[in-house]
Amino acid sequence: MRRPHIRTVAVAVAVTTAATGLAGTAFAGPSAGVERSAASTASNATVVVEAARTAAFAHASATGVSKGDELHAQDVMIDPEGARHVRFVRTHNDLPVLGGDLIVHLDGKLAYTGVTRAAGHAVKPAGQAKLTAAQAAAKAAEAAKGDASSAQLVVDARGGASALAYQVTVTDKDNSSTVVVDAVTGKVRSNTPTRDEFLSPKLLDALRERGETVDPATGIGSASTGSGLLGSGASGAAAYPSAAKGTGKTLFVGTVGLTTTQTSRGHYQLKDPNRYGTETRDAKGSYTEKFSAGSKLTNTTNVWGNGKTTSRVSAAADAQYGITKTLDFYKSTFKRKGIANNSKPAQAMVHWGNKVANAFWDPTCNCMLYGDGDGQMFKKPLVVLDVTGHELTHGVVEATANLQPTFVDSDGNQYGEPGSLNESLADIFGSNVEFYAKNTKDTPDYLVGEKLGLAQKFLRRLDHPSLDKLEGTIDYWSSDTYYTEVHAGSGVSSHAYYLLAEGSGKKTINGVNYNSPTYHNITVKGIGRTKATAIYYRALTRYMVSTTDFHQARIATLKAAKDLYGANSTEYKTVDKSWAAVNVTAANTPRAH
Repeated sequence: MRRPHIRTVAVAVAVTTAATGLAGTAFAGPSAGVERSAASTASNATVVVEAARTAAFAHASATGVSKGDELHAQDVMIDPEGARHVRFVRTHNDLPVLGGDLIVHLDGKLAYTGVTRAAGHAVKPAGQAKLTAAQAAAKAAEAAKGDASSAQLVVDARGGASALAYQVTVTDKDNSSTVVVDAVTGKVRSNTPTRDEFLSPKLLDALRERGETVDPATGIGSASTGSGLLGSGASGAAAYPSAAKGTGKTLFVGTVGLTTTQTSRGHYQLKDPNRYGTETRDAKGSYTEKFSAGSKLTNTTNVWGNGKTTSRVSAAADAQYGITKTLDFYKSTFKRKGIANNSKPAQAMVHWGNKVANAFWDPTCNCMLYGDGDGQMFKKPLVVLDVTGHELTHGVVEATANLQPTFVDSDGNQYGEPGSLNESLADIFGSNVEFYAKNTKDTPDYLVGEKLGLAQKFLRRLDHPSLDKLEGTIDYWSSDTYYTEVHAGSGVSSHAYYLLAEGSGKKTINGVNYNSPTYHNITVKGIGRTKATAIYYRALTRYMVSTTDFHQARIATLKAAKDLYGANSTEYKTVDKSWAAVNVTAANTPRAH
């Protein structure tokens, strides 16, 4: 589940491009071949950012920026065909603006071509703060039932508002929340846990009501050699540390190859020097959100785990494999260098907490946290491949559009279309990680959580979402979708993506049978997963912001298809048809809430 983390304003600039199809060139760091030098990249980024900032103020009626606003660049995207896109977060009179993000679009000559904005109104809070920071922190601590950090004044522009507010982080033993308190009235405007939990409170309640025990099979033997290079660990290195070829004996994907670090002769660490130093550690039952507090995993054989839970390292082998495959998918497919495209490691801790039946993307730790299960309802660690791909994609979304739910109930369940879109993208790209990995012990499919051992044989599925009875996932959009829990609502865009990739009707892929229905029985002929994925990634990175709903996602994917394939292309027309097939059309676009 997406636990939204309302980030403070960032001013660092990452520069990326995405080429037509699925390939791209990342300008984020030094490399050989087609990539530019770091110096020329920085210079180019500065010019583009300044042009976009100037254009934003010159076209204020369209962009919504006004006196007192400052725009801070988060991402600069340079398309091979010439367009430039700059993603900004905003401050107003030096205060961070929640929901104030926007993307300014330029052509190859740096002329303004348009904007994608989260807030459709002016950001001008009225009045002075009546609460002190200490009073706001106390209210936040009471609301989230934990210890409050210092309160920071912000402007809350979400949901059509323009309010002066305090933002407070509240923590307890095993969780943290971001609480926003109105600085004038003292009302709690939002209280959102910061972690990305895979299993929502609503789903866990449904499983309890059914009395369902989830005990996925483990110790399933060896995968094919295609799933990775196996080795004894011998590297012949003359200097240490150095990369070594290790073997992971995982719980869920068999025996796989892992690149590890040889720290000295005969000593190894579960850390991948070829993937930015990506590493998995053992939390040993603690609730720490500091990766440095996790215990390093080392051994003398470079064989990790035994394929069963009797070895604490088996779950770590699954986690490390899943994370590196996710990184490889994003780099190979989009030239994305790491989750935030900054060439920094992805990190994980297994055995996190005491009997935790979940897995998380944690923005505080900036890493994956995996519980061992509660021993009753969930009896195995949630280190399944598509769970990792799903959760790490939440990190990608956070670093790009930062899609946020519109509201959260008292149990922590989230609602609203931007949150549903976030969950959908995590399912879409998590499934793509499976297709990329091609592991014979985890057949690539359009199912999510099929390895968890659920009675319905999967958690969610993209071809026919409503077959998921646990979460009540929906196939089509309606006016009620705005009030739908985000995992249930994710079916709308997941279904549209599947139809774009594979088409409607019956199909068998890798031995899995699909039969995708459509609204009003519209027939859709798919354009293939490669092109569909290219369109959705470009839409996410170029045309989606924190408030993007399904109708705006339709527009974003149409713009992406036009960029990649042309406005008269089959691809463009199929994008339009795929959204119509889930009842998302220009004609039924709702008025702003």
